[in-house]
Amino acid sequence: MITSTKKGKTIGITGASGALGKELTKLFREKGYKVIGFTHSKTNYKTNLESPNEWVKWECGNELLLKRQLEKIDILILNHGIYDLSRENSNYEKSIEINALSKFKFLNLFEDIALTNDSSTKKEIWINTSEAEILPALNPSYEISKSLIGQLVSFKKNLLDKNTKKNLIIKKIILGPFKSELNPLGIMSPKFVSKKIYDLANSNNYLIIISPNPLTYLLFPLKEFFNFLYCQIIFNYKS
Repeated sequence: MITSTKKGKTIGITGASGALGKELTKLFREKGYKVIGFTHSKTNYKTNLESPNEWVKWECGNELLLKRQLEKIDILILNHGIYDLSRENSNYEKSIEINALSKFKFLNLFEDIALTNDSSTKKEIWINTSEAEILPALNPSYEISKSLIGQLVSFKKNLLDKNTKKNLIIKKIILGPFKSELNPLGIMSPKFVSKKIYDLANSNNYLIIISPNPLTYLLFPLKEFFNFLYCQIIFNYKS
């Protein structure tokens, strides 16, 4: 949660140069947080009052090289991703690598960091999976990658041991279509979405759902409930 003292608290945002990343950065800066922005872009970004306090360039597959930067972060928001409409097999591989496997590597690395955290404040990680996790997005590679990261996050959350739960909070962000370079026809504005994420993250809920589609608010809690029951069966079977 983000209701605790802001002074000295650091937010990490991947995809910080995108539409939503920029709005999240502005909002957290306005609220008094330090922001570290992670980006794939080769552009040299300047720092100002609306930009991250610090930029970190990185590439998928090299997540382990970011350990030093991640150790400084209290709340990590995994917001990076691609939406490619091409039908080549390489696009499926790229979508799965960036939208799913990269985020899962961040999650595992941040979990390891949280377990060695000697601060009284829990580490938090928020993962943007999208409602395309279970709803159509007219893009098979995108849907497959989002379904994969969605399942990985659900299993990770439900199978955490007691010690890890004391040190790490996991939240899943489910977003409907919002306007960006990837989706210029999106219904919601990035500014609206960023404010809703900030407000809803103050609850104890694992799911942060922001969508104009009422089905999303019904289907995702049901999906997570059945995932929880399945993981309980796994726990009982192992014991």
